[in-house]
Amino acid sequence: MSSSATPRERLLEAAGDLFYRDGVNIGVDALCKAAGVSKKSMYQLFRSKDELIAESLASRGPGYQALLTPGPDDRSPRERILDVFERQDDVVAHGNFLGCPYVGTAVELKNPEHPGSVVARHFKQQLTDFFHRELVKAGAEDPGTLAIQLTIAFDGASVRSVIRAQSLGGIGVLTAGALLDAAGIRAAELAGHLS
Repeated sequence: MSSSATPRERLLEAAGDLFYRDGVNIGVDALCKAAGVSKKSMYQLFRSKDELIAESLASRGPGYQALLTPGPDDRSPRERILDVFERQDDVVAHGNFLGCPYVGTAVELKNPEHPGSVVARHFKQQLTDFFHRELVKAGAEDPGTLAIQLTIAFDGASVRSVIRAQSLGGIGVLTAGALLDAAGIRAAELAGHLS
């Protein structure tokens, strides 16, 4: 954390780290201590801890999304979708991965109307929307359902890596590939051999 960071930035950074590592039920005292900010200052900057939960999750969202989803390129929709699962594999294998921050927060909060749950749902929807856009480009028969299935495969792989405390070893990529194969979204070279 930069020494020039504002109290708000320090709180968001500390909250993001602590909520991800220890869960959203961590006490305000520990949170303020980690950020080097008084409780009074925290409540002047955020109306409540619930607001801080939501804003810390929202502040990390774009970086997490960029880590997992490819930017514009000329690869096929299948390759771009599988790239998300390959990136997930890399994040799990090389980082201190404790699960999807959105799923973890929503599960812990248990209230779908909590501001943190609303933010989590927004970012999870962005992944589903990415899959949907790629599937439309690929001409999928039912892109809406297949996008949800891919999101479930992604979340399932994430949960499995945490529960088993091990890397994914490509299982997410294989699962996504099987879903795409079943929907007729095959690799270009394979599709050429089948026609």
